[in-house]
Amino acid sequence: MARIPYFDPEQAEGRAKEVYKKLPPLNIFRMLGHSGEMLDGFIKLGNQILMFSELDPVLREIAIVRTGVLRGSSYEVYQHEAISRRMGMSDALIEAIHEGPEAGAFDDMQRMVMRFTDDVVTNTRASDATFDPLLEKLGPKQMQELTITIGYYTMVSNFLETFDVDIEEKPVDTGIGKKA
Repeated sequence: MARIPYFDPEQAEGRAKEVYKKLPPLNIFRMLGHSGEMLDGFIKLGNQILMFSELDPVLREIAIVRTGVLRGSSYEVYQHEAISRRMGMSDALIEAIHEGPEAGAFDDMQRMVMRFTDDVVTNTRASDATFDPLLEKLGPKQMQELTITIGYYTMVSNFLETFDVDIEEKPVDTGIGKKA
């Protein structure tokens, strides 16, 4: 049960009022409404990560779900496991994210992303052992996108857990992860 009441989107003002017109009715967004216009920046960065980065979407979702697992955020894990399934990720691959980087379901690149995610979430600064080989494969742009993704979803997980945001009683179609 949420620690504070959910915000009523009908009470939104300024940029937040316009943002709410485009959002699915997820509890995370209802809780974020108390932050006022900060909602706008939160959504813009999330959309940039989910829709406009060059990072492979499967690698992105592996990092997001793993971050949620490591941060203990059941809401985040629930929502992004659903996105992962809509993208066509197998249940075996999703289960492996919970198991850890050495799970047999991962290919080499996915395992490297898992190791890097674990390192960043646990230690803040990735070690050369996880950073260097991944940089060689991804290049600077995608490496920064991955690091920003991990940081953003660490923040999201902290927010969700701090305010005890409830998983919706009925699934909400966010449109993210649908195959074209």
